[in-house]
Amino acid sequence: MHAAWYLIVAAMLTAWAVLDGFDFGAGIVHRVVTRDEKERGAILAAIGPVWDGNEVWLVAAGGVFVFAFPRAYAAAMSGMYLALVMVLWLLVLRGISIELRHQVDDALWRSGWDSVFAASSTVLAFVVGVALGDVLRGVPIDASGWFHLDLFAFGAGGRGALDAYTGLVGILAVAVLAAHGATYVTWKTRGELSERSARAALRTWVVAAVLAVGVTVATALVRPALFASLARRPWAWPLPLVALASPAVAMRALSRRRELTAFLASSAFIASLLLAVAATLYPVLLPSTLGAAFDLTAPRAASGDEGLALGLAWWMPAMILAVLYFVNLFRSHRGKV
Repeated sequence: MHAAWYLIVAAMLTAWAVLDGFDFGAGIVHRVVTRDEKERGAILAAIGPVWDGNEVWLVAAGGVFVFAFPRAYAAAMSGMYLALVMVLWLLVLRGISIELRHQVDDALWRSGWDSVFAASSTVLAFVVGVALGDVLRGVPIDASGWFHLDLFAFGAGGRGALDAYTGLVGILAVAVLAAHGATYVTWKTRGELSERSARAALRTWVVAAVLAVGVTVATALVRPALFASLARRPWAWPLPLVALASPAVAMRALSRRRELTAFLASSAFIASLLLAVAATLYPVLLPSTLGAAFDLTAPRAASGDEGLALGLAWWMPAMILAVLYFVNLFRSHRGKV
């Protein structure tokens, strides 16, 4: 039962990264690809009907995580408390910047909130990438089952949430989500804005591909066991293959102005990359840098089987309703803004 819930948590976090990821990316690039207030308004109109719904996937994934794996949730939230607070404040700033920019008819007011939207989206993508890097690298869980990470660590033997490796993963996250957002804007807008977004997406995908190679090499140095685990699981091999192919598909589709194909390829890259990470880590939820004996695994961190079975019975119809809602939402707002 814990394996099913491991897959559910991974799938819901992946859905959040794909759906809210293009919102983040639109925020990252919207000061770069736009030239006037009308074009900035077009980007906000492109994400306006969906951005707050997309964020619900993070809330839902957090709720499922605390239900299915309460021990891992407690350890992660306490050990990365500062990063969690930063994520919450950045989400708040993104939300209020979208809402407040329309409240005063003043160019300086709107420009200021547009800058807040761009900055909070960029920093949020970086922080999320750093958190993923911490999970890949491992955290100092000891025999008590707890750990603590400062944002930075100074002095001999210190370990912080942000170091050279996790910072590189954070930069990769910014590049990938910027490319994802620019691809989405290309698909949803018209004219010169769509053309500039396509050019920005093509350039950013090249940067993201180079960074992805760098992160792969760095991960092999930091956690070589991950690649050994992947080699033992042939059922997971299609995922990295999709991750390798999808940026090329996205760039080819952008150059040919096949905008929906490019966006789907962009989504496939993010989804396959995150699911490959989950498949490689399983059954570990939080690896320990102090020894494999201290890893927080799904069997050790899970709730009781009876509770998990009852939760699954409720989760399935709820998820069907959620998926139907999102299908209807995107269908209702199909086409260009």
